[in-house]
Amino acid sequence: MHETLYHLKEPETEKEANVGLMQFLHYYNSQPHRNEPHSRIEDWLANLPPENIRQMCSWERFCTFAREPERRKVGIDARVSIDGVAYEVDSDLAGETVTFWWGLFDNELYVEHTDKRYGPYSPISGPIPLHRYRNLKKTRTQKRADRIEALAKQLSLSNSSNVNGIINFPNFTEILELPVQPFVDPDPFQELTFPNIIAAKRAIADFLATVSKSYFTSCRRRCT
Repeated sequence: MHETLYHLKEPETEKEANVGLMQFLHYYNSQPHRNEPHSRIEDWLANLPPENIRQMCSWERFCTFAREPERRKVGIDARVSIDGVAYEVDSDLAGETVTFWWGLFDNELYVEHTDKRYGPYSPISGPIPLHRYRNLKKTRTQKRADRIEALAKQLSLSNSSNVNGIINFPNFTEILELPVQPFVDPDPFQELTFPNIIAAKRAIADFLATVSKSYFTSCRRRCT
């Protein structure tokens, strides 16, 4: 139902699209329930779980642990490639069969082996950039599809249009304060907290060693 509205009047900005979506949700939820003598939103509020609604995490945090596992073997050079993108992992994993955790919304890689997690690893090389070679000649079917798509973009409705009272929704200003249950971050790869005190001290020592090495390298370059 909502997708049809976008076909009739395509939003010009993301903000306009979100406003249209919110208005449609208010409109849809205020319609009568299929079985009960009240609206959909009233039935939903009357049947909330006793532990309240679970709060969602931020999109940025969701991207960090939304990952897909894959069992593969690391190369003898401690590298692995996926879709032309190469990653270089810890040298201790060279030649080992491990579990890769590929990011669904980012390009970072985590590795799990014998109850120990490694990462994140960033790509060290990427695939060949697109649009570096000539495009193939379009077929007759592809040209016809392009013409239909161009014609569909020309068919739109003005902002003042009203199709059966669906395009222009009434303005809803009421904000429902719902009881929520705070989000509990699983933190599967210990990105927010260290598993123990020893791991935290080791991370601090590695950081200080990296800073000291960079400092002495810069001083040596200045002296030379």
